[in-house]
Amino acid sequence: MERLTWQDYFMANADLISKRSTCDRAYVGAILVRDKRIIATGYNGGVSQTENCHEAGHQMDEGHCIRTVHAEMNALIQCAKEGLSTDGTELYVTHFPCINCTKALLQAGIKKITYKAAYRQHPFALELIAAKGVELVQHDVPKIQLGEE
Repeated sequence: MERLTWQDYFMANADLISKRSTCDRAYVGAILVRDKRIIATGYNGGVSQTENCHEAGHQMDEGHCIRTVHAEMNALIQCAKEGLSTDGTELYVTHFPCINCTKALLQAGIKKITYKAAYRQHPFALELIAAKGVELVQHDVPKIQLGEE
């Protein structure tokens, strides 16, 4: 079996994390990485100890489900709660970040964003990423064979 690259490894982990999502509009997983180590993960779902979309339905506003906290925000919040700096980290995420997540990620000092699906790429998000000099990479997760060889 061929060894996964770091990029493949982290994107496969983001894909796996997305399986915990509770909003079926998009199953999104995110991973924050520093020095080839995962420091936080996040998936999209409701605010802790409140109902999730799969329990209460979607709370729609202007075409967006506002019940859900996005995966990227949950990863950033996990770092904030644990007192971990995000400055200089890399993000691996299954879907291109929305404009609000993009702004938060840039403010948090993320230096590289690797995403799988080019989902609703907002032109201003792309403009901000370029203006900040943040590396942006689209990367598909490889098919992984698990089990005995």
